[in-house]
This record gives sequence, structure tokens and C-alpha cells, in this order.
Amino acid sequence: MLLIHGKPILEHLLYGLIKTGFSNIIFVVGHMKEHIFEYFKDGKKWNINLEYVEQKNINGTGGALLLCEELIKDKHFFMTWGDVLVPYSVYNEVLNTYKKEGNNFILVTNYSADPHKGGAIYCKNDYCVDIVEKPGIGESKSNLNNCGVFIFSVEIFEVLNFVKPTKRGEIELTEAIKIGIVERKWNIRVIKMEKNQFRGDFGDMKIFERLRNDSNWLKELDSSFKIN
Repeated sequence: MLLIHGKPILEHLLYGLIKTGFSNIIFVVGHMKEHIFEYFKDGKKWNINLEYVEQKNINGTGGALLLCEELIKDKHFFMTWGDVLVPYSVYNEVLNTYKKEGNNFILVTNYSADPHKGGAIYCKNDYCVDIVEKPGIGESKSNLNNCGVFIFSVEIFEVLNFVKPTKRGEIELTEAIKIGIVERKWNIRVIKMEKNQFRGDFGDMKIFERLRNDSNWLKELDSSFKIN
């Protein structure tokens, strides 16, 4: 619920999803969940249906997604991290690619000089052939980082339910993706953001402080945004 130019980060994200055409949205909440409930309620203020699931055990991105399994009714669904903002045009590109090509799986990458804090994506002909979670500093041979924006088939749950937790006790979504590529021959379409396109990772407090004091990026997020 950190504020960026008068609005919670989640509201900026929610606005982008609504603008893209999504109306049934699930928030996975944990820390400060009461504040999120109080602010967003059932979503009627934004003319959407908003549901919540609580991640009581912080057991990774895969663990968070598993909590949504019973609530997801469609064969495919859109997913994004709650602390990452990208231009809303990226959401549109993902949705349009899905509609045009009928992909079961799509992931978005952003450029990173060294993706050691994220997930290094290796591609061949616009499809993911490997993903390495948090490679060592300077070890990645790819400059494509897992951006945290996806379309998944519900088949992802069949794999996630059998992913073993890491030593940190986390169920990693990237491990499920790797298994899907190797064992199930998933074709995972990759949409590559341009090198200079904005990506705000608000889980990094240094980035948060920088962007809180700068408003230029808001125009990159949404060209129609007006700064009060």
C-alpha cells in the first residue's frame, strides 16, 4: 500500500488491468492485508469483481498462485506480480498476442545487464527454452529478465502441485515453468520489452525512493496520465 504520486502502487497496477479489459481480479495478500481490504473492498468502486486469498505461509510465488487454483474458472488466465509496474501497453500486447496466436503460455521479459536478482530467460525463436532463477552475479549469458507478467493455462497447477519446496521453503513458479518446458514440451511464448522501456520494481526500496521523487515515468506507464 505504499503511495506513489497519491495512489497505492496496487491502484496504478489495477488501473492498467482494467484499462486492458480485465474485470475479474484476484489479489493474493499477506502483510498489511487489512489496509488492502479496506481500500479496495469488493472492487465495485472500479466496476470490477475483486476477490482475495491470503498467503499465510510466505512460501514463494508458486505457493501464492496455488492459493488461487479453486477461484480460477477459465482455461487461461493473466497474472502479474503486485510490486511490478510496466507500461499498460505491455498488458495489451500480451492479451492481443494470446488472442491472435492462441498461446497456452506467455511470459514477458525486460532487459537487464545482469539478471542475478530475478530470473534469466533463455530464448529460441521467441520461445523460452530455459529459465534460471537468481543466477550468480555475472553468471547469466542472457540479458532477458523474467518481468513478472504472464498468461498461463490452468495446466500450470498440475505441475505446481508437485514442485518440491526449495531450502528456503519456497515453491518457485520458475521451477514449474522449467518442468513444463522439459517434461511436457510446453511452448512458452516470450514477449520482449524494449531495452529502454520502463519497469518499476517497487520491491526494491532504492527504486521505490527514486520513482517516488520522479513523475516522468508515469507518462511511460500510461500516456494519458495527467500529473496534478
